[in-house]
Amino acid sequence: MRQTIDYIAAYDIASPCRLRQALKLLLMYAISRQKSVFEVRLDDAEFIKLREAMSALIDPHEDRFMLLRVSAYRDCDALGIAPCHVREHFFIVG
Repeated sequence: MRQTIDYIAAYDIASPCRLRQALKLLLMYAISRQKSVFEVRLDDAEFIKLREAMSALIDPHEDRFMLLRVSAYRDCDALGIAPCHVREHFFIVG
């Protein structure tokens, strides 16, 4: 079984063309999403592949992309209609 880690991926892309490409790329990895913020679950190889693909896609002078590792040290806690996945470790507000 491969070891995966949960991340929050977020972008702010200036160009509509690059924005569509970034959306298409992240949808390949997304577990869930909210506009330009995605929950992704990646193993080490997928992390590198996504980071390299996004690095090649964005303009570093106009765009922004972040992958934030979600801490595995807390149980799932959800408010509102946010799903709380069994045995997963993340916090959702929404």
